[in-house]
Amino acid sequence: MQLKKIIPLLLFTFIYTVAGAQIPEGYEPIFNGKNLNGWHISRTTHQGTTPDVRVEGGAIVLRQNPYGQGGVLLSDKKYKNFDLYLEAKIDSFTNGGIFIRSSESGIAYQIELDDAAGSTGNLYGERMPVSEVALAKNRNKVWKPGEWNSFRIRMVGEVPRVTLWINGVQMWDVQQPENDFPTGATEGMVGLQSHWTALYSPNAGDCCGLNSWAPGAAHRFRNIAIKELDDDLKE
Repeated sequence: MQLKKIIPLLLFTFIYTVAGAQIPEGYEPIFNGKNLNGWHISRTTHQGTTPDVRVEGGAIVLRQNPYGQGGVLLSDKKYKNFDLYLEAKIDSFTNGGIFIRSSESGIAYQIELDDAAGSTGNLYGERMPVSEVALAKNRNKVWKPGEWNSFRIRMVGEVPRVTLWINGVQMWDVQQPENDFPTGATEGMVGLQSHWTALYSPNAGDCCGLNSWAPGAAHRFRNIAIKELDDDLKE
């Protein structure tokens, strides 16, 4: 093969690799990689209403600008039973989460994203107590700090059963004993949270609480896709 033919082929291969199209078969993309069509910023959440949300390099990027201001980016569509896949890259000293079955005001089950605090992958509640929290105790065995990591979250049932995989390895599988939503909601939006804060100490680390956010730091999300599941799914 001539050199002038090899170079374009190598260039194409490199671009495809960088794009990182890793969406599993059977999942429907809910982020087009170009703009925020199908998504909106919550104007009612206590986290803040002016988060810095942009699309850069095929990823949704959340920052604090102005510093201290957070917020939640929500899918326009609501989901009940689903299998959610996405890839996330989170900087140190940032706090946020992946919201599932979220209300417009950000009441949700939450997969925590806080690498500095070591709580990434834990299941908590946002603006509501959760009957059964879950801890991703084996996350460090598969986690790639400062790199892209895949999250797969499955949520089924009116009284939800939630399962998390990180980089293809199951972290936990929790059946809630009751529906924890104050209104008993059985569907909601997918949310990406930038936690509000004004606390950061670059010399002492996360000395001021678990919600510190370093100036200029970011959460990045790409290859966001979902598979809607049947109402009667048991496994």
